[in-house]
Amino acid sequence: MNTVTKRAYVLLAIIIAFIGGVGFLAVSFALDGGTWATSRVNGHLYSGGEIKNAGKILDCNGVVLAQSKGGERVYNSNKTIRKATLHAVGDTYGFIATGAHSLCRDKLTGYSFVDGIYTLIQKGEGSDVNLTIDANLCASAYKALNGRKGTVGVYNYKTGEIVCMVSAPTYDPENKPENMDENENYEGVYINRLLNGVFTPGSTFKTITTVAALENIADINSRNFECTGEHITDQGGSIICNNTHGKLDFGKALTKSCNSVYAQLGIEMGAKVLESTASSMGFGKSFNVSGVNTSKSRFDLSDTVDIDVGWASIGQYTTLVNPLHMLMIAGSIAADGTTATPYFITSSLTDVVGAVRSERLIQAETAAQLKTMMRNNVINNYGDKKFPDMQFGGKTGTAQVAGEESHAWFMGFSADSSFPYAVIVMVENGGGGSDVAVPIASKVMKELKNSL
Repeated sequence: MNTVTKRAYVLLAIIIAFIGGVGFLAVSFALDGGTWATSRVNGHLYSGGEIKNAGKILDCNGVVLAQSKGGERVYNSNKTIRKATLHAVGDTYGFIATGAHSLCRDKLTGYSFVDGIYTLIQKGEGSDVNLTIDANLCASAYKALNGRKGTVGVYNYKTGEIVCMVSAPTYDPENKPENMDENENYEGVYINRLLNGVFTPGSTFKTITTVAALENIADINSRNFECTGEHITDQGGSIICNNTHGKLDFGKALTKSCNSVYAQLGIEMGAKVLESTASSMGFGKSFNVSGVNTSKSRFDLSDTVDIDVGWASIGQYTTLVNPLHMLMIAGSIAADGTTATPYFITSSLTDVVGAVRSERLIQAETAAQLKTMMRNNVINNYGDKKFPDMQFGGKTGTAQVAGEESHAWFMGFSADSSFPYAVIVMVENGGGGSDVAVPIASKVMKELKNSL
């Protein structure tokens, strides 16, 4: 091969490598250009690692939750709204991963593939981001928590829109406390407890055990049970009930939240049936909510004995649930087993705008039966006056936590098709579900009903 030919091959190889490099750069730019442009080293956007210049973040009613003024990022003028919406809006440093400031950096800066952040540099403002949350409703939920740790969530189970997403503890982003890292009152302050928390569910888990019984015990609706105040297993272990209920059928067992009956049913069905039902209802699965992958609910009965299965059947043992997942289960019960996947950002590059994704968590016939049972809970136990004109169904939970006060839970839904909303309330170490969580849910749902 002569020298000219060799040089031609070398030149051809260089050209191919150059074209490949340009192609790789173009693809990388298309995929990651927004991330590069919104890097924290970009002085047009950030100062000292803190975002300064970006578009507005607004609630579902157009209320401004955050905006840039004079090269500074400012939040809503109302302190309660600032604290109540912090985990949806996010902080300017990006410590709160579930906030719009972190999830929508490309959108907020007005970044485009062609112009980069030219619009922001020229006009001093990026693009706005709209959230589905109602700031005033979130403020009411935050006030109802009354300084306690926990979360409140409300969403439209037909459309998936989250209208209330509150997580506590929180803080005022306009006046951030200096001692947060050392103060136990702010423990887990950057965590969005609705999306990324997991907690012992207590009796709210009986909704899952109910689904298992309805689908696996043929005569469950004709059975009668006897509650003596405890259920003693064949191996000698004892599961204590919250009362001595005497004779009751399956529906009343749920209304009375009878530990004895539910432990008995769980042991009868066995670990495999319970695990299969939990899995089909979304346990072990993460849900994508506007770009946030929720924490997985956990239900594991491997290497268990009857007493463990009994405790797990009533929401104790090692079971942990994510509040957003339990909110979706409540919505599924109301909507014939299928619910829209929740979201809270309507104009985000991380989500498909306007697309309604759905999840089937329960079979339609089973959901209809459970909806009736939970509706009876409210009528006969919690009281319809707490949720007027909503055809409400629900279930409380008082989850025992070793060495601490119980978690207070309430999951519920409106069966009224003109008001298709579900609610979840969880107060960490708050006490009883009926005494603590139900009043919070009542206040929030009444306000939502009156605002529409």
